[in-house]
Amino acid sequence: MPEDKKMIGLSWEPKLPSLSFGTKNGSNNKSQNISETNLVYRPNSELIDGLFVPPNDPKKVNKLLKKQVKDTTGKSWFDMPAPTLTPELKKDLQLLKLRNVIDPKRHYKKGDSKLSTFPKYFQVGTVVEPVSEYFTSRLTKRERKATLADELLSDQSLKVYRKRKVREIEEKNQPGGVDKWKIKGKSSWKRAKQRRH
Repeated sequence: MPEDKKMIGLSWEPKLPSLSFGTKNGSNNKSQNISETNLVYRPNSELIDGLFVPPNDPKKVNKLLKKQVKDTTGKSWFDMPAPTLTPELKKDLQLLKLRNVIDPKRHYKKGDSKLSTFPKYFQVGTVVEPVSEYFTSRLTKRERKATLADELLSDQSLKVYRKRKVREIEEKNQPGGVDKWKIKGKSSWKRAKQRRH
């Protein structure tokens, strides 16, 4: 094994004493060890041969430790983790923000009206009805859907309300008057001129 080759990073080879059959020179071995330690290059925060060498700066170490800590609400909220936002969850959260439009007979306190901002920590659960409400407010297997959006779209009473509201809005936005008297583009101006003369 040649002793003069340059090494970069940590070496996994065991350091064995050189077996020389000639005379022993202790000063020669010390100079080789010093030159090896000077040649070893150790960057501050990179992987060296698959090992992570922590930085020397304590501020950087604290920053790395903060990144490794799980993102939770804390002990007072039972370490609730921050969930990953999937498209289905985003739709459900948007529907919850628009809940005052969904049901006409319920009025809610005005909350955050921005649809793009979502809470960082939340949990989604299923409502389990008690046995006493088996016939009154229990959802059947057909009525149960995977997401809140699917459940609202399949609700018949909500469909009737939505259709009625859409019809009202369309009637309100529809301009008044008779269609044949309306001016529609340049051709209608020409016809109006011809009628006048």
